[in-house]
Order: sequence, then C-alpha cells, then structure tokens
Amino acid sequence: MSAVVEVSVGRLVDAARELAADGRRRILGITGAPGAGKSTLAREIADALGERAALVGLDGFHLSNAELHRLGRHARKGAADTFDAAGYTNLLHRLRPQHDDIVYAAEFDRGLEESIACAVAVHRAVPLIITEGNYLLVDDDRWGGVAGLLDQSWYVEPGEGVRLERLVERHIRFGRSPEEAAERSYGSDQRNAGLIEGTRHRAGLVVRVTAAGTGPRPPAAP
Repeated sequence: MSAVVEVSVGRLVDAARELAADGRRRILGITGAPGAGKSTLAREIADALGERAALVGLDGFHLSNAELHRLGRHARKGAADTFDAAGYTNLLHRLRPQHDDIVYAAEFDRGLEESIACAVAVHRAVPLIITEGNYLLVDDDRWGGVAGLLDQSWYVEPGEGVRLERLVERHIRFGRSPEEAAERSYGSDQRNAGLIEGTRHRAGLVVRVTAAGTGPRPPAAP
C-alpha cells in the first residue's frame, strides 16, 4: 500500500507549476473517494496557476438525469457506469496533442445536478490540464484507458472520518436533509468509495493536505 505524504497546498501548487514549466502539454489527474477534497484541491491549484492551467472535471461527463431515469440508474447517480467514460477518455486524447486552437469541455453544475456543455474553454497555449474525478485509475474495460493519458496521478486521502464528515456536509449544502445526506454518504457513495479505494495503489502520489508550510515537497515531475 502506498504511503500517505502529508503536504501543503502550496507545495502541491509548486509541483504542478513545475510540471507545466517547459510549456509542453501535460495532464495531471487528481482522484480519491467522494468527499476526499479532490475538487477543492484541483480548483486551488488551477486558480494559483492562472492562464498556465485549465481544470477539466470528470463530473462534466455525468449522464443526464433523463438518461439515468431511462436506464433505471438514477438512484445510483455517481456510480462508475453513470458516466460517459468513452467521451471523457476521448476528450483527454483530444487535449493531449495541443492541435486545436480551443477545445470546449462540459462542467457539472451541482445546483442543477446536470452537466453544462461547452462551459470550459481550453486554449492551445495552456500547458497544464488538471482533471479530477472518482474513476481516473479504475482498471477495467470502460476506464482502463484513462491512467495512461495522465503524466502524474495524485490520490487524495484525508482520513475516513474527515472524508465522510465532509461528504455529509456537502450533501446538506446542496439541499438534502441531514437524514438524506447521511443515507447517501454511507450508502451509494460508500459503495463507490470502495471501488475507488481499490485504485489507490495505482497513484503516483497519495497525499493528505495539511496546513500551509508543513509537509515535504512532492517528488519532482518526470
């Protein structure tokens, strides 16, 4: 099992900046179980790098609510089979070579619980793509092509108690009752977490984000 590296956001920003330093297109994948803090970390890094980075999330490839109802899978929204895995993989293939002047990606709106098409513009000059999501390191027929497209992969692990507390709070923040939030977090979300935790050993780095100024510097970019 990979050891957890305790590291500050600032150190992770430095590592991401180094990854983008030579101007060539690189893809950094950030994964972890629901509530781990991967979306927050990805956004903080993207904001710190400004025009040097673009954030493209896997959540933009959620199947629509209408399609999930048609498939009978709405109650399991967020499970690995409720995303367009092929569409996400194809987007990464398109982003990697920097051939297009601009590539548009979808973005998930948690308020609407739907994806918004063409909400994220990725310009050719941007050297670093940051992508985050649950299933980046899953090794099966649907998701197995993603890991090979990542130059670096980081797995965020805050500790199980912290993760579940954050997850319940997030569900409440987006409109669920405390009872519904707990049921979702310890039910379907936890089943998803079991699959994701099984991918931890495939990550290049397992991180626990600490207060500013603490933790060692992550390994240098290849």
